[in-house]
Amino acid sequence: QVRLVESGGGLVQAGGSLRVSCTTSGLVFSHYNMAWFRQAPGKEREFVAAISWRTGITYYTDSVKGRFTVSRDNARNTVYLQMNSLKPEDTAVYYCAAAFLAQIPSRAAGEYNYWGQGTQVTVSS
Repeated sequence: QVRLVESGGGLVQAGGSLRVSCTTSGLVFSHYNMAWFRQAPGKEREFVAAISWRTGITYYTDSVKGRFTVSRDNARNTVYLQMNSLKPEDTAVYYCAAAFLAQIPSRAAGEYNYWGQGTQVTVSS
């Protein structure tokens, strides 16, 4: 059984930092592109960041470039999202997702095979 479990969300003031983690089980982690998406109340789920299984290259949506960093630890089957200089508009439920052996990490949620349950990140102004 494949499981993706996010942790590390919480409440932080604007300008602060948080690191969210996603630990996986039941899959060969090193063969999956890993991504983070987020969904704010009343909005569609949006792509945030991704990291390639093959090259380790990272991809970001424009609004988080320079503030967020995605990384992975294949030995721990875990992907991380370090979020700095947080803004109130970053408030959302953050989800990790896994896509098997895709050439390039997709920004489309439909391309991902597995999802976590999400972790809430709230940034106060």
